[in-house]
Order: sequence, then C-alpha cells, then structure tokens
Amino acid sequence: MTEPSPVMALFQDAVATVPAYRRFLEDNGVDPAAVLEPAAIPLMTKAGYHRRYPLPDRCRHGRLDAATVVALSSGSSGHPTVWPRTESDEQTGVARFEQVFRDGFDAAESSTLAVVCFALGNWVGGMYTVAACRRLAADGYPITVATPGNDLAEILRVVGELGRNYDQTVLLGYPPFLKNVIDAGRDRGLDWQYYGIKLVLAGEVFSEQWRDLVGERAGISDPVTDIVSLYGTADAGVLGNETPLSVRIRRFLARHPDVATRCFGDSRLPTLVQYDPVTHWFEPMPDGTLTFSCAGTVPLVRYHIADEGGVLPYDEMVSLCRDHGFDPGDGPRLPFVYVFGRSLFTVSYFGANIYPENVTAGLERPAVSGWTTGRFVLRTVEDTDRDRRLSVVVELAAGAEPSEERRMLAASSIRTELLRINSEFAHYVPAAYQTPQVELRPADDAEFFPPGVKHRWTRPQTP
Repeated sequence: MTEPSPVMALFQDAVATVPAYRRFLEDNGVDPAAVLEPAAIPLMTKAGYHRRYPLPDRCRHGRLDAATVVALSSGSSGHPTVWPRTESDEQTGVARFEQVFRDGFDAAESSTLAVVCFALGNWVGGMYTVAACRRLAADGYPITVATPGNDLAEILRVVGELGRNYDQTVLLGYPPFLKNVIDAGRDRGLDWQYYGIKLVLAGEVFSEQWRDLVGERAGISDPVTDIVSLYGTADAGVLGNETPLSVRIRRFLARHPDVATRCFGDSRLPTLVQYDPVTHWFEPMPDGTLTFSCAGTVPLVRYHIADEGGVLPYDEMVSLCRDHGFDPGDGPRLPFVYVFGRSLFTVSYFGANIYPENVTAGLERPAVSGWTTGRFVLRTVEDTDRDRRLSVVVELAAGAEPSEERRMLAASSIRTELLRINSEFAHYVPAAYQTPQVELRPADDAEFFPPGVKHRWTRPQTP
C-alpha cells in the first residue's frame, strides 16, 4: 500500500486531533474523506483560520495547556497573534541554528558569545532565538548566551566587556538594527575586528552590497560564511537558512541580474535559503506566493503566508549556475526556497509596484549609507494639488544632522536606483513625479522608528 504524502498525512492527523480544523473544513464545504490529494485541501490563512477559531481549538486535542511557551508575532500587519509551542516544536528550528553555527561558524570548535539583539519579552524573535542558542549550549557547543535585547548601549557594553574572552562573537538580530549596532560601536571606538564578529539575521531582505558594507564595517573577513540570514515566521519558527552554497549562488545572481530574472521571474533579488523537506513542505502558488505545511502544537496545513517567492530543487539551481559559467561548489543537497517578502509591503504608485528593496538600494549607495541607518518608511501622499507623491521617511544614523543637501542627495539616490531596478517605475511614472519626497528623521524617531518593535517599511497611503 502506498504511503500518503507528508502533507496528506499531516492533513489526516489535523482532522483527527484539531477541533478547529474540522470546523474549518466543514465551513469550507470540504468532506475530509473526499480529499485524496494535497491540491484538494483548502488553503489556511491567518484571517480565515487563526482569527476565526478560538486558540485552544486550534491546538491538538483542544489543549492550549499542553504548550510549554506562547509567543506573539511582531504584528507587521497590525494585529499580533499568539503562537503556542512545545520544546519538540522548536527542535526543527534548533536544527537550522545548528547548521549555521556548526557549518558556517565552526562553533563546535570555537568558543562563542551569542548576543541576542532581537526585542525580548513576548515577541517571538528574541524568545525563539534565546531558546535555540541555549539548546545548542546544552547539547555541548561552547556557546554562552547574552540577552541584552535591542538595547543598543547594553549590546555594546556586553560585547566590550565579554567579547575578548571568546574566539568569536555572534550578533543575532534584524539587519537594519545590527547595522545600527555596528555603526554605533565604530563611533564609540569599538574595534570590531578584535571580536571575531559573525552575524545571524532574520526578518528582512537585504542586498549583497549591504552584506559587503556591513561586513567591512564589522571587520568580517568572509561575508559568505560569516553573515547568515534565516527565513522564519512567527507561525512556525525557522523555515530555512542561508548556507555558504546559497550565499555564493546569490552573490553570483546579484552580479548577473539577467540570470536572476530567468531564475526567479523578477528583477529583484530575493532572500535565498535552503530548507529541510523532511520537516517543512513548501508549495508555490499560481500567483507567485508560497504556502507551507508543518506539524506543531498548532498544525499548519497548506498555510498561505502571502510571502512572494518560489521553490527550486537543488539540482535545478546548481545546473542553472553551471549553465551560465559559474560553479557554486559543494553544499548540502537540500532544496532552495526564495522569498521576496510580502505583497502587503508594496506601494502602488502610478500603477507601478514599489518595493522596499528598491529604496534600500538607493540608501546603500556610498554617498548616502554613511549617515543613514538603512531604515525608512515608504508611502504615497497627496500634495496640495491632490496629486500623489512618493514619500520616503529616512532614519538618520545616530549623531547625523539633517540638511537640505542630504535630503536632496537621498532623494536623487533613491530615484536613480528605482529607475535602474524597477522597470514598472521607469515606464509608468512620469518623469516629473519620479523623484520622491524625502524627509529625514533622527534615529529612533518615536513616530516612524520606535525602538522595541519590528519595523514597518510601508504605511497606508496618506490623504
């Protein structure tokens, strides 16, 4: 007898054990006995499932009290959600951290100070990361975990006082915030090269120019192995991670946007990670978004997270590189998933979709990157004649002063990169409306860049 597919097996388990899932199927007119293949399973969404049914009913056997920990999503969509987990749920994420620390950072042989720079409290990023790093330490890795959270002064104090006692120091946090940490340390005379800095990043797409820039400022000798991005969600923890192989491929594609377009179907450069197909099952949708399925206290069956991206088998990805004259070398024989981000974070302007990555490229140009943090808020606003204008509120680096010259320089740099990268922008937006309105705000501005919460790159259009 043929074994059911992993998704079908998870589906049948959820039907048998999760009260809310049975009601979800009934409400969608689906008879579980008639479902014979994954394509017949209705898509699960946060709005259509998690916000519709009580939290205990979404847990196996209706038992919220079986969870050992609960965490909140960071509320990028404006509505935080509670996610219960057990230690066994988190083990798949620990395996991804282990791959990074063991294979990328040689942490089995090198003493490591792991400094968690995600916000702490109930927010999932900090809690999850602390738990994963402590689990690695308990499993025998010579790792000491420090938890200053996103308190910049405390991070620098921890590194300055403790870092030289270890072979390496790993900073774990969101990319723009860790860039702030590196820049602030340099401004205060901290010589990063003495601490063997490594970075573990999550939550944002960044460019290879950003990887090189931050690597150089942090005294990192090999950005391919020492700067690693995780692909994770509050819903299911870490789904995949960069490997030296995936980074080498991404850097090749960054240099050859024509090949990247053929590979990803888009001129943007996505996050590119590898994942374990034994624990997570990705499915690309016709509209260019992703679903995934995975077990847990709250099982997720064909869960549509609205991340734009796709899946590429290992052999297909490696062959594409070799067909274009690049041998990416050895690496884990795991499939790749690529992620642009969420369509929620685009801004429509004259019919062109403007992505945060487009603006990021403008702020990473050498003339601008030295006095900005890389964070911004993208939106459209109406001017006095009620014409739509593209607005970008830019965060200044600590100690940097605003000026008209800098404002104009940032606007020009963003426009240049938009025209270079975004063909819709170049073709749809009239020349008179292509230069964005830029406003410079101080670091940690309470209105646009409040500390302690996940940054929101876009806002609804302003009347």
